[in-house]
Amino acid sequence: MRENKGRSRRALKNNLYALKLGWQMAPGPIVHMAVSRVLGYFEWLFYSAFFMRYVINAMETEQEVASILTFLGITVLVFASMSLYNNYLEGKVWPIASAKLYKKLNLKLFEKSVNVELSCFEDSEFYNKYTLATENAANKLIETIQNIWGVLFGCIAAGIAFYLMYDIDKISVLFVIFPIIGNFVFNRGLSKIDFDRNKDMAPHNRRIAYVNRVMYLADYAKEVRLTNVFSLMKRDYREAIRGVADVTKKYTPKAVVLHWFRVQFTFSFIFEGVLIYGAYRTLVNHSMSLAKLAVLTSMMVSCTWILIGFTESLVTSFRNGLFVDNLRSFLEYEEKIPEDYAGDDPGDTIDRIEFRNVCFSYKDEEVIKNLSFELRGGKTYALVGHNGAGKSTIIKLLLRFYDPTSGEILLNGRNIKEYELQKYRALFTGAFQDYQIFSLSVMENVLMRKASPEDEPEVIRALQLAGVYEKVQSLPNGIHTILTKEFAEDGAVLSGGEYQKIVVARAFVQKRPVKIFDEPSSALDPIAEYKLFESILQDGQDKTMLFISHRLSSVQNADWVFMLENGMIIEQGSHKKLMQNHGAYADMYEKQAVNYLATDRASVQGGIFTADREVAE
Repeated sequence: MRENKGRSRRALKNNLYALKLGWQMAPGPIVHMAVSRVLGYFEWLFYSAFFMRYVINAMETEQEVASILTFLGITVLVFASMSLYNNYLEGKVWPIASAKLYKKLNLKLFEKSVNVELSCFEDSEFYNKYTLATENAANKLIETIQNIWGVLFGCIAAGIAFYLMYDIDKISVLFVIFPIIGNFVFNRGLSKIDFDRNKDMAPHNRRIAYVNRVMYLADYAKEVRLTNVFSLMKRDYREAIRGVADVTKKYTPKAVVLHWFRVQFTFSFIFEGVLIYGAYRTLVNHSMSLAKLAVLTSMMVSCTWILIGFTESLVTSFRNGLFVDNLRSFLEYEEKIPEDYAGDDPGDTIDRIEFRNVCFSYKDEEVIKNLSFELRGGKTYALVGHNGAGKSTIIKLLLRFYDPTSGEILLNGRNIKEYELQKYRALFTGAFQDYQIFSLSVMENVLMRKASPEDEPEVIRALQLAGVYEKVQSLPNGIHTILTKEFAEDGAVLSGGEYQKIVVARAFVQKRPVKIFDEPSSALDPIAEYKLFESILQDGQDKTMLFISHRLSSVQNADWVFMLENGMIIEQGSHKKLMQNHGAYADMYEKQAVNYLATDRASVQGGIFTADREVAE
């Protein structure tokens, strides 16, 4: 009982939250929703309680035709005005309001989604809640607010209808209980089943959506045609469909039973009950006139539909309250590292960055273990090691996508948590191996912001440094060519290496003191890689540079190299020093040297591999 009361209070608060949210975004349509509900209930009550009674009484008392026609004329005028108003709502207000709410609500959701920390998108529970909150959110919000007015004015209308039926015949009021039970009890149970079913289906629907996305996006077309991955997609799709079917089977038996009882209580018992009762009083004991029976029957229909509308609105409000709960939980989620995190201005000078006894765990698994090292401003550093060594995690910690589980990261002697997040991140730029190309122009893909004609020289310089400007020039619209063909038929589709160079150009165009390059040449051949690294070093002469690379030949010019394994630094020093130590770094470097040059004979002299530069030259 206490749990049900708690749910009811929560549902009420959620509905009030939805009303407040809708009012903040579009107060005008909210008022129209209320007026529309009032007029709808007025129409039911007026027709059954007043119109029918007036017409029948007028005929029984033989009133003048002129007065009857006047009443009918006024009634037609009123209802015609209401019809015009409803057409105005349907034709203009609702479409505009829906678009306005859709725009404002989705912008609010988008702003929230970019403000939550990165780990939220790696948490399946949070991500499921996010998708449930955003799925058709604007329409659901409108439905929720409409149902709030349905409950409020439906309660008033139901009270009036109840009184009017009681005024006609006291016993007939008892039949009103049936639609209340049918909708409030059984329909509420159906709504709970519907919510639980949708919640259980969410992971399967996400899988179905993923397969659908894979099958129509160009990014996956090559692999689908050259491999047997389609069979795996079909397998996953079938499993997801089977999951949906299993969820449906789980809830269907109970839903069928509840639906049957709802129909019987909502319609059959009251309609047939009142008709049988009225017919008995009229035809058997002659205690009710035919005129009174007609009014009672009309009132019964109106009262039933008013009660059905009220109880359905009430039950739907509980169901929508559960939807709003997801929406509210997402919008009210308190970010651990919000993008609008306030703090001090870090300035634009980098003296040193220090990791001090940093540990980091991801889902109870320790990824970084008591890590301590220092980066000096203006120097070039490299993080190397096998996959899973912790290199990318260090970058995420440095950029404050995550915070350390323990220990601290210092910038110029102060914990980076003391700085304003946006200004702190503005110190860094980079090119990352898990890059994304957007369906925007080349220029916008490089700048990653709104472009202006004044930006063109810098974009061209960045593309030249990245070694991709000649290719971009050959495109139909040069730097203004849209990349990908998702929204532009004349869009350009480039090679993986060319895309990677455009991503590196993003780092070149940004004038920031720290530049990070995470496998910037993984899609390039050795000669292109050598040229790219020459450009990177040339562009970053006065910058602090941090490289992540599996190819050790590309980091040999770094001032300092950190060799990582299992989240710990196992070796560090200059390339020359590490080669002379003949440790893990030298072993990895020499093994790569043979494979890197393929048919060329590599020579390792004095512990330093030199053949790659000679070949490149």
